[in-house]
Amino acid sequence: MYMNKIEQAMRLYFIAGTQDCPNTGGDPAENLLRILEQALKAGITCYQFREKGKKSLQDPVKVKELAMKCRDLCRQYNVPFVVNDDVQLAIEIGADGIHVGQTDMAVADVAALCHSKCFIGTSVNTLNQGLAAQANPLIDYFGTGPIFPTQSKEDPKPVVGVEFISTIRQNGIDKPIVAIGGVTAQSAGELRQRGANGVAVISAIAQSNNITKTVQELLGNA
Repeated sequence: MYMNKIEQAMRLYFIAGTQDCPNTGGDPAENLLRILEQALKAGITCYQFREKGKKSLQDPVKVKELAMKCRDLCRQYNVPFVVNDDVQLAIEIGADGIHVGQTDMAVADVAALCHSKCFIGTSVNTLNQGLAAQANPLIDYFGTGPIFPTQSKEDPKPVVGVEFISTIRQNGIDKPIVAIGGVTAQSAGELRQRGANGVAVISAIAQSNNITKTVQELLGNA
């Protein structure tokens, strides 16, 4: 996947696992697949499988089965499929990308295992991390945030605000970046204007009562 394709993929990046979906009393895996397919139909441009936290699936076999079903849905809609953190799973099921945080596996180790089969993203919360990610040829894009307070992660980093996107761009960082953390349709436009290639959301889509409308609003089409 070349850089312009990654830039396009960042436009609306949906991240979710079963722990992020409303508890409707049904099968958590089916809940996620239903939400993901609605989001894909509505126009998301990338999906990250992030099965993490206390309420997530704990059985590795079930996690892999669900990841493969999510991957197949993404392929059906020709949308890049990314795995969060679990490099081995990403390789085993042929993910398009892998996303690792600052405290996850080192990017050089990820790249050595992936053998250029996956594009690699990382998380950036400070300017120094952004500059390091820019300088690392192995990193293809980075998620910047949290822009606003978020309830979707159990250990969120300090909020950086919309101005941080401007700061990143003003310091010569030109790799694709996706803004994440409490992003709404109202803030998505400003974030893109400040230099983000797109926005990443979890609950905005996973908890939406009208996913089609939400996706179109986040894309700026509504």
